Amino acid sequence: MENQPYMLLFRTTGPENLQHLSAEERQHLVTRWNTWFEGLLKQGKATEGQPLEAEIHLVSSKAGDRVVDGPFPETKESIGGYVKLRVSGLDEAVAIAKAHPGLDYGLVIEVRLMTPDCHLGVTTTHATTSGAN
Repeated sequence: MENQPYMLLFRTTGPENLQHLSAEERQHLVTRWNTWFEGLLKQGKATEGQPLEAEIHLVSSKAGDRVVDGPFPETKESIGGYVKLRVSGLDEAVAIAKAHPGLDYGLVIEVRLMTPDCHLGVTTTHATTSGAN
C-alpha cells in the first residue's frame, strides 16, 4: 500500500498557553518536541514541518480587497504550525499525533488527509510538462 499524505495542524501553541511552565519545563518540552519530530524525519514519516507566526492577515471579499491584520483574541485556537506526514493511513497518522509531547500541555492536533481531489475540481497536483522549453 502506498503511503498517504496527512497534515498535522497544531492549535493552542501560543506563548500564553505555556506561560505557567518554568524555563526548565519549557526546555524539557522543546527537547521532547524536537526528538519527536526528528524521529519522524529519520523514519521517513514526516516530510516537513514548520511553526507559523502569530501575525495573521485575513484576505476576503470579492476581489480580495479586504485585508484584516491580526493577531486576534481568538488566535489562541489558530494554527500555530504543521507537520506533513507520509504514512499508511489515518490510524498511523493518529498514532503519531497521540505521541506528541505537547498534548500534555494543552496542544490540540488536527489530523487531516491531504487529497488531490478538491470538491470544486481545482487542480491540486503539479502539472507535468514534456518537451516544454
